[in-house]
Amino acid sequence: MKVLIVYAHPEPQSLNSALRDVAVHELEAQGHEVQVSDLCAMNWKSEVSHADFPLLDKQTRLQVSNASKAGFNANALTKDVQTEQEKLLWADTLILQFPLWWFTMPAILKGWVDRVYSCGFAHGIGDHSDKRWGDRYGEGKFEGKRAMLIVTTGGWEEHYSLRGINGPIDDLLFPINHGILFYPGYTVLPSFVAYKTDRLDEAGFSTLEKRLRQRMQTIDTTPPIPYRRQNFGDYLIPTMQLRPELCLPSATGFSIHQE
Repeated sequence: MKVLIVYAHPEPQSLNSALRDVAVHELEAQGHEVQVSDLCAMNWKSEVSHADFPLLDKQTRLQVSNASKAGFNANALTKDVQTEQEKLLWADTLILQFPLWWFTMPAILKGWVDRVYSCGFAHGIGDHSDKRWGDRYGEGKFEGKRAMLIVTTGGWEEHYSLRGINGPIDDLLFPINHGILFYPGYTVLPSFVAYKTDRLDEAGFSTLEKRLRQRMQTIDTTPPIPYRRQNFGDYLIPTMQLRPELCLPSATGFSIHQE
């Protein structure tokens, strides 16, 4: 299996760096090929700008989706973006690894998504009709590939529980798992989350390392999150509302989008 790890942490001596190395070593020990995009080490450009679209006249108003699609179709996106797209096409499995900062991914990783997930590549593909609404949510460029998150947080696991003050961790990560990974077709595995990372001692790291090694050993067999696929009957098209018979009308929240 070919695995791409997109890694976002600025400190080479961080816990995240150590966990990245654990993941790489274990995956390679299992016979997998691994590439790492270390965004901070690469000085990745986060913000989308005119400079991302060489075909766009500098005096023309920037409409990102249109410019992105035109650049992708003409094979005229910037080299850094094309290189990352090639890595995504190469990989059977994508891992996004990051510390949870202010309840989401660091800006540099969001900027990677903004620029690499260009229109015509990761979104804006497929026909729209009264029977389907594009190739997305279970279909798309990355259908048949796996993806997961490795996330660290200084907070307690209890703080991210169903009744915890921070909200359930699965809800906080839903926009990433469902929106960034499932949307373009990935089969999404449950996230690996490390808690209380600022208070980790040697014994705690040993336990965490063992957990991560076990996850990497089963990355190709772990059952995925059972998200509902968009174009397979669970949603009314074109409103994209979940069919009322599948959940109680009073049911709301992210969980209704799982089978």
